[in-house]
Amino acid sequence: MKQERSRVWLATNAFWAILHRDLVVTRREFIPFLLQALMQPLFFLFIFGKVLPGIGLASGSFAALMLPGIVALTGMIAAMQGVTLPLVLDLGFAREIDDRLLSPLPVWWVALEKVLFGALRGTIASLVIFPLGWWILRDGFAVRTDRLLMLMGMVILTGCVGSTIGLLMGTIIKPEQISLMFTLIFTPLLFTGCTYYPWGALDKIRWYQILTLLNPLTYAAEGLRYSMVPQIGGRDFPTLGLQWILPMLGVSVIVMFAMGARTFRKRVVT
Repeated sequence: MKQERSRVWLATNAFWAILHRDLVVTRREFIPFLLQALMQPLFFLFIFGKVLPGIGLASGSFAALMLPGIVALTGMIAAMQGVTLPLVLDLGFAREIDDRLLSPLPVWWVALEKVLFGALRGTIASLVIFPLGWWILRDGFAVRTDRLLMLMGMVILTGCVGSTIGLLMGTIIKPEQISLMFTLIFTPLLFTGCTYYPWGALDKIRWYQILTLLNPLTYAAEGLRYSMVPQIGGRDFPTLGLQWILPMLGVSVIVMFAMGARTFRKRVVT
């Protein structure tokens, strides 16, 4: 019993030591991390939330509907990139992952650390969008304050979804396929995730509305709309119901992590 406790203690210490190392590296490269994570979302926010409404090609309320989608997109992509790109390199020819595998902790804990680290990156990137969104949108910035706990939970859950997807992608993609990954994975994820439009508005394009339900980003964006968009005419803005959003995001985290941990073990254990 005492020996088992000692092993758990050693594994836990090793886990937090590895996580702390990754956080220190991120802190030293914080500005490049923000530029990588925020450049594209901020330009989308500026064009669709400021320029188009300013020239009359979009309604004034469009920014409030799009902002949750931008927060979801930023958190998910930042989390995915924080896991996928380093993992592809770690599992490459140099096998830099081996130093972590020599630590006194189970193999799947190494994968879990990657996921937790990616989720933290995604959460930080999402939170930075709020002050920047206020700065860009000014009068168009509108976020309800009576669902802040729900909002924070959705931000964290979005980061977890992105990092578990990143784990699976990072273990099945080879270094020479990284550029192909952005084309075949990120592009469909971006444009079928209800980032720039609410899911309910697609009812006239039914086949596409159904297609978007296959994308976890749809549930993240709709969950953030539920948490962020103020009432319109005394009524809550219609979104996908939480009875769909929360279970689908939870299932995505569990399934993606299980698949990613399995492929991770196959790649590192010989």
